[in-house]
Amino acid sequence: MPLKLIRQGEVFNETRPVVVTTGTFDGVHLGHSKILDRLRERASHFGGVSVVISFDPHPRRVLFPELPPVSMLSTLNEKMELLSARGVDYLYLIPFTKEFSLKTSLEFIEQDIVTNLHPVCLVTGYDHHFGKDRQGNIEDLRRSGDGFGFVVEEIPALDINHLAVSSSIIRAALLAGDVDIAARNLGYDYSLTGRVEKGDQRGRNLGFPTANISVEDSHKLIPANGVYACRAFVDIGEFPCMLNIGTRPTFNGDEVRLEAHLIGFEGDLYGKKIRISLKRRIREEKRFSGAEELIVQLSEDRRSALTLLAES
Repeated sequence: MPLKLIRQGEVFNETRPVVVTTGTFDGVHLGHSKILDRLRERASHFGGVSVVISFDPHPRRVLFPELPPVSMLSTLNEKMELLSARGVDYLYLIPFTKEFSLKTSLEFIEQDIVTNLHPVCLVTGYDHHFGKDRQGNIEDLRRSGDGFGFVVEEIPALDINHLAVSSSIIRAALLAGDVDIAARNLGYDYSLTGRVEKGDQRGRNLGFPTANISVEDSHKLIPANGVYACRAFVDIGEFPCMLNIGTRPTFNGDEVRLEAHLIGFEGDLYGKKIRISLKRRIREEKRFSGAEELIVQLSEDRRSALTLLAES
């Protein structure tokens, strides 16, 4: 069945046994695979359903407001799609507030897991810490399990650490423009989704009409400035695409924009939803002497994009 979103406070009507795990699961990358695989296996063993407990907003935005806000690898909609693809039945979303962060590990287990979900099993990663000041550990979980009637299954360190994948590694790759490295760690191509807005039509005047994309979530991580070979998905189908992320220095721009040229597309995309799947960075953003030099480079970029996409 497709994944269902349950927000804390909503009624969780599930009569089958519940197996849960907790975490931010940003990006739902390969580093999460062992936990999600085991979650699904245990749910099948108990003849029940799998539930991922996650938080919104990201805890670091609440706990460290003085720091730059964390950029997310996945929006809520993307996280739901990725978890659903991994066979998860429910995403149980808890609002992460300052008040919530002060709960002890026992309070979190009793008030937010046991009372609301009544699990028969809790799956956790090796050395997982939770609750106020991250004081809760596997022994606290096991003691709570004995008291509240659920079993605890810890994924061994070896099963998780050999993947050597983390959200931080993926963020660093994207911020360097290494979308192919990010994809190898995510297990899928990084993508950006948004609505097409009306621009200044400068690309159309150059012979390269572009869709100006407003990303649907302001906290979504935008990769390094540059030109990328991509695939674009719109309501009428899929198109090879080159995406420019940057300020358009040739025209003295100062605001980062996402401009996608869909190769072979003709028509009006204004107001429509578009998803851009990034395959490879072609080059860095740079300033050109004028429109003629830029057109020559854009023609080369289009050839490079088509070549890279044909190889992928």
